[in-house]
Amino acid sequence: MPKLTIDGIEIEVENGMTVLQACEEAGVEIPRFCYHERLSIAGNCRMCLVEIEKMPKLAASCAMPAGEGMVVHTRSDKVRRARNNVMEFQLINHPLDCPICDQGGECDLQDEAMAYGLGEGRFTEDKHAFEAKHMGPLIKTMMNRCIHCTRCVRFIAEIAGTEEMGATGRGGYTEIMTYLQSAITSELSGNVIDLCPVGALTSRPYAFSARPWELRKTESVDVMDAVGSNIRVDSRGAAVMRVMPRNHDDVNEEWLADRSRFIWDGLKSRRLDRPYVRKDGQLVEADWDEALALVAEKLKSTDGARIGAIAGDLCAAEEMFALKGLMAGLGAASLDCRQDGAALEPSAGRAGYLFNPGIAGIEEADALMLIGANPRRDAPVLNARIRKRWLRGGFEVGLIGENADLTYDTTHLGAGPDSLAALIDDENYAGQSEHPMVIVGADALARPDGAAVLALAAKFALKRGAIKPDWNGFAVLHNAASRVAGLDLGLTPGAGGQDAAAMVSGGVDVLYLLGADEIDMSGLGETFVIYQGSHGDAGAHRADVILPGAAYTEKDGIYVNTEGRAQSGRRAVMPPGEAREDWKIIRALSGALGAALPYDTLEELRAAMFQAAPVLAELDSVPQADAGAVQTLAGQGGSPSSEPFRGGANHYLVNPILRASKTMHDCVAASETEQEATGTDA
Repeated sequence: MPKLTIDGIEIEVENGMTVLQACEEAGVEIPRFCYHERLSIAGNCRMCLVEIEKMPKLAASCAMPAGEGMVVHTRSDKVRRARNNVMEFQLINHPLDCPICDQGGECDLQDEAMAYGLGEGRFTEDKHAFEAKHMGPLIKTMMNRCIHCTRCVRFIAEIAGTEEMGATGRGGYTEIMTYLQSAITSELSGNVIDLCPVGALTSRPYAFSARPWELRKTESVDVMDAVGSNIRVDSRGAAVMRVMPRNHDDVNEEWLADRSRFIWDGLKSRRLDRPYVRKDGQLVEADWDEALALVAEKLKSTDGARIGAIAGDLCAAEEMFALKGLMAGLGAASLDCRQDGAALEPSAGRAGYLFNPGIAGIEEADALMLIGANPRRDAPVLNARIRKRWLRGGFEVGLIGENADLTYDTTHLGAGPDSLAALIDDENYAGQSEHPMVIVGADALARPDGAAVLALAAKFALKRGAIKPDWNGFAVLHNAASRVAGLDLGLTPGAGGQDAAAMVSGGVDVLYLLGADEIDMSGLGETFVIYQGSHGDAGAHRADVILPGAAYTEKDGIYVNTEGRAQSGRRAVMPPGEAREDWKIIRALSGALGAALPYDTLEELRAAMFQAAPVLAELDSVPQADAGAVQTLAGQGGSPSSEPFRGGANHYLVNPILRASKTMHDCVAASETEQEATGTDA
C-alpha cells in the first residue's frame, strides 16, 4: 500500500485509491463538482486541482492515482489561485438567479463560490443562454445553470442503465440533454436531482415550494416497495414537502426510486380524516365513540369463526401485531397478511420467504436466475445493484418470465413454470458457480399455482448449488413493505381459518381490512366491512365503517424489508383531522369490546411484540435464517400450470398512496406517451 504526504500529514492508503480519496482519508477537504464516489471519473471540472512535488503542473486529484512517496499540497498559493481561476470560468455563463433557484441553500456551487469565488469577474461578454429541456414530469430543467459536470449523464448510463442523456455541441455551446428531447424513462431518474451540483436539474413537483432551512428533517424508511430504502422526510408544519434518500450501503446505497421520492403529494390527497358509518346505503360522518361502538357491537354479535381480517401492504409491524391480538380475543382464526394470495407459509421456516443472500450479497454472487421476477419494476434500487454486479463481469443472468429490458443482459430461458421444470430435469444444466442466486418474484407466487412454483424454485436452487454452508442464494423478492413482518408475526390463517381469497369471496360475515385495498371487493356480497386506513381507496368505498388511520410518515413503526432487516420508521407529521395511529385505534376498539389489549403505550406494545417475534427487535441487522426451510419447500411438490408468468399492475399505481398522487399519474401518462412515440413495449 502506498504511503504519501498530504499537507505535512503522512498517510498510507489502499492500492488503487486516487489522490482525492487519499486526501479524504487524511481529513483534507477537496472541492469538486464532477467527481462522485459512485460514478466513473470524468476529471472535467478541474476544481480538485492539487500540487504534487516533482510534477510540472497541477494535477486533477480525482483522476490521479495515489503513488508511493508523493508529496501533495492542497492549500498552497498556486493551488488557491488555480481554483479561483476555475471558479471564475465556472461563473462566466452562470446566471445570478440564486434567489429564485430551488437549489439555493443546498448548492455546491454556492458553497465553493464562497470559498474560491472572486468579488468581481473579468469577463464582459454576454452570457450564453439555453432553452429549458424536456425531461418528463419529474425533473425541472434550467440549463443556463449547467456547468457540464456530466454527473447526470454518467448516472443515467452507469447506474440507471438507460443511456438517455448526453452532450451536444462543443466548447461554450455544449448542452446536456436527453436524446430526441424525450422524457427520461428510468425508474431512478430523480437521483440526478441530488447529483446535480447546481440548480440545472431540480424537482418539478417541488418547484418553488419551500427553502431547505424551513424544513424539519425526519429520518425514516420507505414503504413503496419491500427494499426498505432509508429516507429523510422533510416537512413544514403539518405537510410533507419532499422525500430524500439517506445513505445505507447495505440497502439502497444513496439512491431512491422515483415512486418513493415523489409520492409526497399523494399523502395530502384523498385522505380519510374522520370516521364514517354507512346509513341507508350512504357513508356519513360520525364521531369515534359511535364508530367504535358500532364495530364492537357487530363483532360481539358475530361468531368468531365468521370474522376475518386482512392486513394490507403498507402496514407497520405494530398494528399487525395488535390486529392479531384483537382477532385472537374474538376467537377468529381467519387472518392473513397476504392480500395478493402469495403462497408463503411461515411454518416452513424464515428462509423460505426471505431474500436470503441480502441486497448487498448480490455483489458476491457470480450467477443469477430470475423466476417470474421483474426487479426493475418491483424494486428499482435493488435492480441497480444487480446491474452494478453485472458491470463487473463474470455474472450470467438467466430469466424465466417476461422478457423485459432490465438494463443488463439476460438469457431468456422460458416464459413459465414448465421451462423451469425442464431446466431441473436437464442433467446438462448444472453450472459451476460458486455463489449462484435464484430470485423468485412476488407475482409468480400470487398465482393459483404459487405453492408449486415456490417448490420448483427451491428445487432449482438446490440443484444449481445455491444452498451451501456459507451461502444461501435462494431469494424471494417481495413487493409489499409489510409482508415479511406479517409472516414473522404469523398473520396467516390458524386452524380452521380462511385465507384472503376465501374471505373476500363471502367466507366471513365480518371482514376487518387494515389498509387492504388490493383485493376484489365484488365478491364480498353482504359481508360487513370495517376499513381502517389512511386513504379513500377501494376498501373505503366498500366499507360499512371507516376508521381513519395514519400514513407511514405520520406514525412510528417497524418495517421489515425483503431481506429480513427490521428498520424503524419515524413520525414526521401528525395525522390529519381526527385520524389516529393504527395501533391506537385497535387498542381503543379492544377496550370497546371489553377485552382491552395488554398495553397502553408503544413501548409496552413493542415489548410484547419482541417477545412474540424476537427477530423484530434486532434493528438494522439481518439474522441468519436456517437454510433447511428451502429444503422443506423443495420437498412439497405440486403441479404448476403452463401459464406464462405475467407482470403485475403498473408500478406507479400499486397502493392507495401512489394512486392518490397526481405526480404518479403524470408518470403513467408520460410513459404511455413515450411508448406510443417509440413503438416499444413497457
